Amino acid sequence: MSAGIRVADVEIGGGRHLRVNQSGTPGRPALLFLHGSGPGVTAASNWRKVIEGLGDTYHCIAPDILGFGDSSHPDPQPQGFAAQAEVRIEALFDLVDKLGLEKVVLVGNSMGGMYSLRMAQLRPELVDRIVLMGSGGMPGLQPTPELIKLITYFDDPTVEAMADLLIQFVHDKSAFGDTVEAVAAERMPMVRRPHIEAGHRAMFGPEMLVFEPDDLAKIDMPALVVHGRQDVIVPLECGYYLAEHLPRADLYVIDKCGHWTQIEQAARFQAIVRTFVGNGDEDR
Repeated sequence: MSAGIRVADVEIGGGRHLRVNQSGTPGRPALLFLHGSGPGVTAASNWRKVIEGLGDTYHCIAPDILGFGDSSHPDPQPQGFAAQAEVRIEALFDLVDKLGLEKVVLVGNSMGGMYSLRMAQLRPELVDRIVLMGSGGMPGLQPTPELIKLITYFDDPTVEAMADLLIQFVHDKSAFGDTVEAVAAERMPMVRRPHIEAGHRAMFGPEMLVFEPDDLAKIDMPALVVHGRQDVIVPLECGYYLAEHLPRADLYVIDKCGHWTQIEQAARFQAIVRTFVGNGDEDR
């Protein structure tokens, strides 16, 4: 792991643990980074550069969500997206309590954005503000062909299929250069763990986690909705929907950018997070 990032397993009760990446100094404004879904995803693969960059100002916490990476996994696996979310969010609350965090800024990518919204519903007193990046949650949103590749990956779990999937997450296909096969190969040991496939298959059922306009209207805290204009995993219309119905939301659309804003436009993403969060003492 990169310099400046501390990695440890945090026990959360019930014989479970979460693998947690941290940067910055405890006591500063706490940013809890929640990664997206996908075969082989980890907090480090989603957030390494971001928490390196923001650790000079904030206390950054990026866990492998329960069932992903090197964290514990549910046994048995809950069936369906919403059921998985319930168990995983409970574990995230356990982590926040174990770390003694009284307030957090939630920064959620894709699935992590949906979890952020649900956490804000369940414990609004804990959440200072939320940043949603390529987040889902729009009712009736149909999966794109690229998202279907992610959902069905384990029907053909090869390095080549992984490389083809990863390249869909960015607008600039040259961003990976000649390294996409190597990046894909690095993910394969994680992908081949039996519980990773089991959790993936259990999650993508007919029962999704969605937020109706009335649900979003009750999330009365500052929100920043960030979306890549060329996102083919979660279409831009979902970002517009969330920004329209969250009562205190700003919308930031980044051109020439796909689903991985934090990777493809890392410097810009960090800058807008700094502007939005500030020093943690502003009422926006």
